[in-house]
Amino acid sequence: MSRTAHIHRVTGETDISLSLGLDGTGAGARRTGVGFFDHLLDAVARHAGLDLDVHAQGDLETGPHHTVEDTGIALGQALDEALGDRSGIARFGQAVVPMDEARAACAIDISGRPHSAFSGDFPAERVGDFDTDLAEEFFRAVANAAKLTLHVRVEAGTNGHHMVEVSFKAFARALRQAVADDPRVQGVPSTKGLL
Repeated sequence: MSRTAHIHRVTGETDISLSLGLDGTGAGARRTGVGFFDHLLDAVARHAGLDLDVHAQGDLETGPHHTVEDTGIALGQALDEALGDRSGIARFGQAVVPMDEARAACAIDISGRPHSAFSGDFPAERVGDFDTDLAEEFFRAVANAAKLTLHVRVEAGTNGHHMVEVSFKAFARALRQAVADDPRVQGVPSTKGLL
């Protein structure tokens, strides 16, 4: 089965085209108009092993909020579609990732029950053209649209760039585990028979 999806999301604030391949190598281009966010999406693609193309046009004159949040929604919708009925996946993933003085942890359950919990205090309100509080908004959007339980915790750090980036890398590594095919799993990995 091809674990791919294409989402085209258009609102009064954004126009986002996103293509996703779960079994990839990090290929693709990310162009959102928000430079640091593109860098973060590059890290997600690379460390999650996703092929990911994102082209977003948003109302950046009002700031990056709508572009970041709507890209998270589109990514979550693509994950949901590409995972299909969830047969044969590992379902759970976790990672603790260091980046210099910063460290973040992430745990994921592809549960069918959307929930997002984020903790971390950033020393700056912005990194480049990216508001640091948008990290939490992005993760919430992905979790809700993909119907997964997501916990992200920034555990250490003094450099805002490192702290935001390591949270995205921890998310990516946990996602890589959770979406992985597990040959020992027959059908859906749930005693309910449904995720």
